[in-house]
Amino acid sequence: MYKFLAVCGFGVGSSMVLKMTIEKVCKERGVECTVENTDLSSAKAIRDVDAIFTSQELSDEVKSSANVPVYPIKRYMDQAEVGVAIDDFLQNK
Repeated sequence: MYKFLAVCGFGVGSSMVLKMTIEKVCKERGVECTVENTDLSSAKAIRDVDAIFTSQELSDEVKSSANVPVYPIKRYMDQAEVGVAIDDFLQNK
């Protein structure tokens, strides 16, 4: 089972939307996962995840402290865009 992190500036609104989209995409693909959503500063301290999904604007900052793949997402509700990121993660695992 994979553990993913959805990150936004405050860890409330947009990361919750992204979390739900990731869960939906993974379910459609038969990928078992847990997804947590959090804010940027908390994300920098979290180490036990397989990949991080965040906005284009925050991706460089997240990448600077992450030891896992970071996927910038432009449209949080776009299942196709999130699906491309999930597929890339799975291919590189």
